[in-house]
Amino acid sequence: MLITVSGPAGSGKSTLARSLADALDYDHVSGGDIFRSLAEERGMTPLELNKAAEEDDQIDRDLDRRLRDIAKERDDLVLESRLAGWMAGEYADIKLWLTAPLDVRADRIAQRENKPFDQARTETRERGASEAQRYSDYYDIDFDDLSIYDLSVNTARWDPQGVLSVTLHAVESYSTDGDEGKAPIEDIRYEF
Repeated sequence: MLITVSGPAGSGKSTLARSLADALDYDHVSGGDIFRSLAEERGMTPLELNKAAEEDDQIDRDLDRRLRDIAKERDDLVLESRLAGWMAGEYADIKLWLTAPLDVRADRIAQRENKPFDQARTETRERGASEAQRYSDYYDIDFDDLSIYDLSVNTARWDPQGVLSVTLHAVESYSTDGDEGKAPIEDIRYEF
């Protein structure tokens, strides 16, 4: 089974994806880790690389192509990134969306990256707007369209163990016998 975990920065994607992969004895591939590695390799912060990606669309396209290829080729995997659900597309068995209010996400990022809350909030908001515009421009994806996801969870409502419990129950309850069809992904341009 291929499970995707998507959502905005600070929503808890990595935390859930690691825990879910461990619980299911699946592999875990993180688009965020790949992106942060790309930034580090270039001597940039993720925000700086994000800004550079506004001018160099190949940064995003290379990452997204890799995510799509992984989804096409692998199974027993939790694939995690902001666009994992969109990039995995028809190859995903279950698509999860995580979210939380901006202030909660910014606080998580501020703690994780040891930076002031106001800076994290500003960067998180700017990064989200920048990415949403690029996703629309590159692939005709509306990042706010959650219709492709099977389950959406506000991670501010439960602690990480609670989020894992909710999503693990959904995954373990899934049966192809009761499946009446995935939400279609239409009109997306997979142009890498």
